[in-house]
Amino acid sequence: MAGIKDTSSSLAGPHRRPREVDLYINRFLDAVCDESRRAILELLVPPMGQDSPDGYELRAGDIAQQIGLARSTTSEHLHHLLNLHLVSARKEGTVIFYRLQNHHLVQAFHELLRALETHYHTLGSPSRPSGDMEDQDTQG
Repeated sequence: MAGIKDTSSSLAGPHRRPREVDLYINRFLDAVCDESRRAILELLVPPMGQDSPDGYELRAGDIAQQIGLARSTTSEHLHHLLNLHLVSARKEGTVIFYRLQNHHLVQAFHELLRALETHYHTLGSPSRPSGDMEDQDTQG
């Protein structure tokens, strides 16, 4: 992951996480900031009422179709999520099934997404930093 900066060494303090944990957090956030990978993770969250998250899985082709991407592009995203151990794969003949590997981590992320959505609908989108000089000029 060439695009991720290692800023953990520049942050000093007695309560720092181990460098490896910070790097994993960076890789996780990089992965879920991609809209397609986020959509894949959302698809793999079992529907309400599903008994066990371990029993819910989708075929790679179904994932590609539901998010509207080419199978090859979807495959790249799935491999990225596999490398982070966020999903696991099971092969049955020529068909590959995917499921969440760390259901609790993904579920916590989806709770964050819901909280952000609620925040957005309550307060609106911060389109510009408050105190923008252009806003002040047009008001007075």
